[in-house]
Amino acid sequence: MDPERPGSPTEPTDHPDGPAHGPTDPDVDDGMDADAAWDLRERRETPTERLDRNWADLLQELRVSQTGVQLLTGLLLTVPFQSRFAEITAHQRVIYLVTTSLSVVATGLLIAPVMLHRVLFRLHARRPLVQVSQRFAIAGLATLGLAVVGVVGLIFDVVLGPVPGLIAGLVALALLGVLWGVVPGVVRRRFHNG
Repeated sequence: MDPERPGSPTEPTDHPDGPAHGPTDPDVDDGMDADAAWDLRERRETPTERLDRNWADLLQELRVSQTGVQLLTGLLLTVPFQSRFAEITAHQRVIYLVTTSLSVVATGLLIAPVMLHRVLFRLHARRPLVQVSQRFAIAGLATLGLAVVGVVGLIFDVVLGPVPGLIAGLVALALLGVLWGVVPGVVRRRFHNG
């Protein structure tokens, strides 16, 4: 029996994005989380259709972030070949190398779901594909955010000096922390409680 087909003994009991959210429905079968039950009730969506939709949604989100991280990484990889690169200070070189490393790691994390899909292709393993790719995407976005903070700090450091560079980096960190961490967390908590 295919584990991703409805009625299978291994039907999913957890949401690929983490714990179930929203109020629980007393009429829901105990073997299905509230989100899966809502999808079945409101969308008439089987668990396999739900996984396919989750995968398609994730791919759309990855397309946006992959483009950004690839441009950033490409730009960073060309910097040492610029004539002015030899003039930067030792601590600016450290910031550059750390930032480039973070950007390369983010690139790897955000492209990893593609390789995972290739390895799991035709194995009917959509559930682990979505679950693991979700983790790759979150880790990749967090690493990308740190790389952007490093780039902002480095640019301000080179143009205005180390103190403005530190301030600009901290402002970028706070901004991305609020936009990518605090706001989604607050919205999720309000939805879960409301």
